[in-house]
Amino acid sequence: MTEFIEALVRGNITDPSFFLGMHKEGDSLVVRVFRPFAERVRVLSREGDACFEAERVHPEGVFVARLGMGDVFPYLLEVVEGGNALVLPDPYSFPPLLTDFDLHLFNEGTHARAYEKLGAHLVEVQGFLGVHFAVWAPNALRVSVVGDFNRWDGRVHVLRPRGSSGVFELFIPGIGEGEKYKFEIKTKEGHLLLKADPYAFYSEVRPKTASVVFDLSGFSWQDEEWMERRRKMDLLSSPMNIYEVHLGSWKRKPDGSFLNYRELAEELVAYVKDMGYTHVELLPVAEHPFDGSWGYHVTGYFSPTSRFGNPKDFMAFVDLFHRNGIGVILDWVIAHFPKDAHALGRFDGTALYEHLDPRKGEHPHWGSYIFNYGRCEVRSFLLSNAFFWFERFHIDALRVDAVASMLYLDYGRKEGEWIPNRFGGKENLEAIDFLRFLHERVYTAFPGIATIAEESTAWPGVTLPPYLGGLGFLLKWNMGWMNDVLLYMSKDPIYRKYHHTNLTFPIWYAFSENFILPLSHDEVVHGKRSLLEKMPGDDWQKFANLRLLFGLMFGYPGKKLLFMGGEFGQRREWNHDTELDWFLLAFEPHRKLHRYVRDLNHLYLREKALWELDCRHEGFEWIDCNDAENSVIAFIRKSKDPGDFLVFVLNFTPVPRFGYRVGVPREGFYEEILNSDSEYYFGSNLGNFGGVKAENIPFHGRPFSLSLVLPPLSCSIFKWRGV
Repeated sequence: MTEFIEALVRGNITDPSFFLGMHKEGDSLVVRVFRPFAERVRVLSREGDACFEAERVHPEGVFVARLGMGDVFPYLLEVVEGGNALVLPDPYSFPPLLTDFDLHLFNEGTHARAYEKLGAHLVEVQGFLGVHFAVWAPNALRVSVVGDFNRWDGRVHVLRPRGSSGVFELFIPGIGEGEKYKFEIKTKEGHLLLKADPYAFYSEVRPKTASVVFDLSGFSWQDEEWMERRRKMDLLSSPMNIYEVHLGSWKRKPDGSFLNYRELAEELVAYVKDMGYTHVELLPVAEHPFDGSWGYHVTGYFSPTSRFGNPKDFMAFVDLFHRNGIGVILDWVIAHFPKDAHALGRFDGTALYEHLDPRKGEHPHWGSYIFNYGRCEVRSFLLSNAFFWFERFHIDALRVDAVASMLYLDYGRKEGEWIPNRFGGKENLEAIDFLRFLHERVYTAFPGIATIAEESTAWPGVTLPPYLGGLGFLLKWNMGWMNDVLLYMSKDPIYRKYHHTNLTFPIWYAFSENFILPLSHDEVVHGKRSLLEKMPGDDWQKFANLRLLFGLMFGYPGKKLLFMGGEFGQRREWNHDTELDWFLLAFEPHRKLHRYVRDLNHLYLREKALWELDCRHEGFEWIDCNDAENSVIAFIRKSKDPGDFLVFVLNFTPVPRFGYRVGVPREGFYEEILNSDSEYYFGSNLGNFGGVKAENIPFHGRPFSLSLVLPPLSCSIFKWRGV
């Protein structure tokens, strides 16, 4: 017995439940208690009809009460600390709460709601309120929960292991919401680790790193109409125009501090709705310690960052967007995680969430760990995280960051720095299998949601369903289009004719996947310059070119995405430490560009031809893609209604074209519904006086044609209005 007591005092007992609490030894009952700061301990029956003094058997605070003969009965502890007497239940008097079935699903890799079982949960057991803690740490010598409630002493509340599951759990009565805590893990080598809860719902504000007990229940959602509409929505044939936002730098308070979730919602919803966007995409909001990571180094996967408020504040944020008919997309970072000491890395002293071998378990460029997608408990963790955002926060889509790094074992590595798969190839078979498994589960459980891949290679079938051999994403960022078009637009117009295929080639693969056209945050940082400053020429030409770029994007097949600041011509590169340069709207060119983007967004919403057949080749038709000499392209966008179509004509030089003839399929009047060169948008105000009547002159293989004025550096959009 002495050796057990010494092991307990040194914190070397893996399972204290066989020693602490009430036990029957022979015909006698004994209660053992470890309270290092107690001056006195007594055991009380819950009925109040018995009281037993406990003897201190070790100076560090081990007490033993011998109760004589009898059966095990419910009891309380009276503990005197600092002269104050506390009456409380013994944590080791309660049975385990996790079911064998939950543990089985978790270990099998199929538990979609592990976040309801692991982590910290407010529960009532045998009439006592408290917190149930559970964590997966299969290779730990000992796992404890520490906090202010036990003076951060890892010997006091040692969790009990649940067989071979690797899960440890303990119910602690008498503590509640707002308690700060961590898991103290003693490795088999004797090292002590302090880890934040992988399943925590709330965290301390950085730079502090403790988890915080938080009750997610009780929020009154008011977005039933949106959720019902979402369940029936076909996103591929619906408008999707995304405003990409970093919450910490969209707007700030006058003193430079952050707006909170509720303040952001009030301002951002009004702005996005007025501008005509259908969705916002948030750079990662899961907890992260370093502002400069923009959220892409996640340490709290189930914890909305406390920078802007608590989880219910974020629920209110999403709810307000939904009540105003706007979807919310989250960036979801499952390709890697950081090496911060309090986070997932080497969680129990071993490579638990990651691979041990750095050739498979670390990103050489990012200095981060890679998830072990083949480990069942990691699959349960990631699957549950997707369910968590969709279920508890009503998120509409998850945009998965850096998918290419998940798919390829040699991503960012030289020869000899990676391990081939079992067939000798470079494909990460475990990651591929996980993505397919994930999509089978989430699309079944949450009709109307979407997953979006940021995938930068030509991997086939990214947006095909798993049963057809695809990865199962609904949409994919079209990085090829973005790179080709930005390169083209950065050229001086005199040289653009030599790069004409940058405009025309992307259509050859435009329908191979379901694409989003992204002008994202990645294109306006790290010396790449802002969108406006990428454009060549003087200031007038820069604005004209940017309007032309936006017109091209809206005409080209695919959903749309624009990073904040681009809509009014932010001149500086994006800086996460300050708000956008809203003062620029006081200047005419920026104000009129802002008006142009707003008008373009609302035109997009009105015109089915711009989205109804977005992902099908029937929705696009070239009129002329070969006029490289003049750097002009013309094409048709179509809806399901044969009479509902738009004609786009874009002039990529500063030279106006008069009498420029374009073939059209029908006779009648073609209204000019948008001219990027209008004086309303800071243009030169050349145009076609509101529209043009088709002439009976065959051209471009079509029976009729239009004789047009093409303003310099312009996008002109015409809508057929009938004969």
